[in-house]
Amino acid sequence: MNPIQKYFLPYQRRWILDNLPLKIIQKSRQVGVTYADAYDSVLKASAVGARLDVWISSRDQAQAKLYLEDCKYWAVFLHLAATDLGELVLDHNNSTSAYVLQFANGRRIYCLSSSPNALAGKRGHVKLDEFALHQDQRLLYRVAKPVTQWGGQLSIISTHRGVGTVFTQIIRDILESGNPMGWSLHTVQIHLAVEQGLVERINKKTGRSESRQAFLQRTEAECIDKEQWDQEYCCIPADESSAFISYDMIGSCEDPSLHLMAFNEIVSSLSSPGGEGRGEEAHRHSFSSSSPFSAPDTRHSSLYLGVDVARKKDLCVLDLGEKIGDVMWDRLRIELHNKTFSEIEFELYRLLRLPQVKRCCIDANGLGMQLSEQARERFGWKVEPITFTAQAKEELAFGLRADFEDLRLRLVRDDKLRSDLRGIKKEVTLSGNIRFAGESEDSHCDRFWAKALRQHAGRERGGIGVEVW
Repeated sequence: MNPIQKYFLPYQRRWILDNLPLKIIQKSRQVGVTYADAYDSVLKASAVGARLDVWISSRDQAQAKLYLEDCKYWAVFLHLAATDLGELVLDHNNSTSAYVLQFANGRRIYCLSSSPNALAGKRGHVKLDEFALHQDQRLLYRVAKPVTQWGGQLSIISTHRGVGTVFTQIIRDILESGNPMGWSLHTVQIHLAVEQGLVERINKKTGRSESRQAFLQRTEAECIDKEQWDQEYCCIPADESSAFISYDMIGSCEDPSLHLMAFNEIVSSLSSPGGEGRGEEAHRHSFSSSSPFSAPDTRHSSLYLGVDVARKKDLCVLDLGEKIGDVMWDRLRIELHNKTFSEIEFELYRLLRLPQVKRCCIDANGLGMQLSEQARERFGWKVEPITFTAQAKEELAFGLRADFEDLRLRLVRDDKLRSDLRGIKKEVTLSGNIRFAGESEDSHCDRFWAKALRQHAGRERGGIGVEVW
């Protein structure tokens, strides 16, 4: 039996067998489209007489490496002679590189990070994976399209990221404006994937015996809100008009090389000597596992903490950031659910004991009143309890949004954080007052408020409307 018929579901097969010059797919998360596309890349590059290389632009370096691993798997499966050339530098001036797999015919698959510069001047087939997540989609497309001029195929693969993306614009042109560019459109919602056998494939891999209905119910229940379900699984782009924090704001502040650290890693970094005199660039990488500097001096770091307090229903979130110049960098986030007061207090106190923590703003409502009062008595000036009045929430929320607009923070890429940031909606009441909605059964946007408190902690003390003890 043909491997395509045996190993791929119908929607995967249609994608692989589509050889039109322009093809695009709007898809649900985790339905195996990228996996199938890697098979297609191997077929294109390994064919006898193949004239063109294959260039894959992924959203970040980690995804580029994973794509190459899928290509290597299919090369072995198909008994093809292929050599993993590792990471090759393509342009020293622009610091662009790619993970490369070379076949016996000399053709290669290049797996790149999202930099548009990496594709400039190249020739071949191009795949833009998770296109809507790229920071500059318009420039990436402009650079990528000419690469296919001499017989290559341009493939775009993505879930949606709001209505304002270039990806959504292309989909709308296809559906609403007569498809002037001539795209071959594929749409794979989660329900279609399940109908065509996705759950059975997952059960075979995991050993489960979950029914299709149970799978859909569980997947939807695990989403933080309806927007996440609609956009990530049902191919419905989020409406930016109702969002307080837009996807553009979030994307412009995300750093794909940034990773959260555990408490013991923070302590180890803070106690490491050396690195004096390396300047702000060394300081920027002080907690980064990919830092090119050995044992930088971080003992004089300025850390700020925001704490949104909850016990049972919601999350208690402790968000720690490092301020470098006027920019706050994500460093650590502790999320506690259904923990005792003493467990919450333990996590808070061991952070407050760090001399590098300059200020901590704590939600002083409900359970937070006792926690913040006791922390204030023990640690004094570095703890500020903040009562969440309507005016205080307005100031905190607009302060966080201003930091996004001015690029004064750097975030890790995290779906749950992004959903919380997106979950807050500004509403105006009949009396003309502003309130912030977004609290649902799934989330009270606790990560949003912890980050807003953290950002406030990094500013000057006090402020109009914020009730400080």
